[in-house]
Amino acid sequence: MAVAPAGGSGGMVPVFPGLYVGGAESCSSPEALAAAGVVAVLTVDAEEPPAVPGVRAMHVRARDEPGADLLSRLDECAAFLGAARAGGGAALVRWVNPGFQAQLKLYEAMGCAVDRSSALYRRYRLRSLAERDPELQDLPREVFAVDPTILCQTPNTEVLYRCRKCRRALFRSSSILSHTEGSGPAAFAHKRVTDSAQLCVFGRDKCTSYFIEPVQWMEPALLGVMEGQLLCPKCTSKLGSFSWQGEQCSCGRWVTPAFQIHKSRVDEVKSLASR
Repeated sequence: MAVAPAGGSGGMVPVFPGLYVGGAESCSSPEALAAAGVVAVLTVDAEEPPAVPGVRAMHVRARDEPGADLLSRLDECAAFLGAARAGGGAALVRWVNPGFQAQLKLYEAMGCAVDRSSALYRRYRLRSLAERDPELQDLPREVFAVDPTILCQTPNTEVLYRCRKCRRALFRSSSILSHTEGSGPAAFAHKRVTDSAQLCVFGRDKCTSYFIEPVQWMEPALLGVMEGQLLCPKCTSKLGSFSWQGEQCSCGRWVTPAFQIHKSRVDEVKSLASR
């Protein structure tokens, strides 16, 4: 479902056979739509456009802003466009801005399906939340992973991570948001890291921290602040830090947003049996 930017004239621009993108004026001529074989129009806009006789329409209400959420509706959009093309007709998509194109690329990376369990999706959701609500006074419950101390009703074989000091369960392996390894020492040139320090970090495990999604026990620390320390909820020993604007991993990769737990502060438990 790759989409190219529309031309400045507002006319229809072909993406591939059977799919066009266009601006606000692309539906002004029913004759032009008919000549292109367009039988369905998908509009992403704050206002619903006038109906075009003989053309099926789908309206996704969203402001023309890069941060507006389109991703959660893309499965419906793909089905609507696919049905039009499967019947031998063409489809037109109106109002595609750079932010929507970034969401389309993410959708493609997830295999053209919204996978809410994907690390890519969860990181996108967290980043979008920080952009829409800079004060972060009210975080939706669904952005938090379940506290692993809550009793499990079904067998669970995930790796469990505990506080090394007090053994309190902190997070499961499914909460880890993996990232592409960074460029190593070159990424820290601006910090003037000494050669010996670089060898200390990069001679062993390049990533010395886990970057995870927020867990329920973190909520009091996150509300109303953009960055701070992450402390064990039981013994208050320092586990790591968080920043909605991002932090740099020891491998050199910048991760946004960042909920960073130092590997030296936790222990792995290879299997987690249900209680």
